[in-house]
Amino acid sequence: LNSLMAKGISRKNLETAGLISSNDQGRVYDKFRGRIIFPIHDQRGRVIAFGGRILGDGEPKYLNSPETPVFHKGKELYGLHQALNAIGKQNQSLVVEGYMDVIALAQAGIENVVAALGTATTSTHIELLFRRCDEIIFSFDGDRAGRQAAWRALENALPSMRDGKQASFLFLPDGEDPDSYVRKLGHDVFVEKLHEKALPLPEYMLNHLAQNIDLNRM
Repeated sequence: LNSLMAKGISRKNLETAGLISSNDQGRVYDKFRGRIIFPIHDQRGRVIAFGGRILGDGEPKYLNSPETPVFHKGKELYGLHQALNAIGKQNQSLVVEGYMDVIALAQAGIENVVAALGTATTSTHIELLFRRCDEIIFSFDGDRAGRQAAWRALENALPSMRDGKQASFLFLPDGEDPDSYVRKLGHDVFVEKLHEKALPLPEYMLNHLAQNIDLNRM
């Protein structure tokens, strides 16, 4: 913090960028202190925000920059700039929940992967991807939060579904996320699971809706 201000960056600009905060006593502190920092790029590769993962115990575990004049989380996807070539070549994008998942999958050689930034997958996110490929696979945790995120993604994907566009959903076993799952299975088996186990959007939607219907009474 002091080093940035020493370079002539004003406190007002640091506050606008979401890099500093103040407590009730008016003490100014580094919002990302004690965290590993991950730069967030726009589609042109410019750094527009940061994500931070806490070291050790504490909450929140992950912290993203707040909304700023240059960062709107409902319009940006983590890793998109780096994934653009792979998405175009494969005509497919993989959407996961967090940036640690993106990094782990990229390290395993799965490069067409992006993540939303502290928000549900929005219709803007989906249109952004469908402009670059014809297929989106959503891979979320198999827990309740992951299934809720998947259903919100489905709702936001429906208006974008048109001829030639496909969406599907891969739910991981309980206790697994894409990060842990790809480390356990490796590249080839993980990709195989994507193609064999992912549910097409219509099938997932019908399965979800049928959960609250007694089909024996129909």
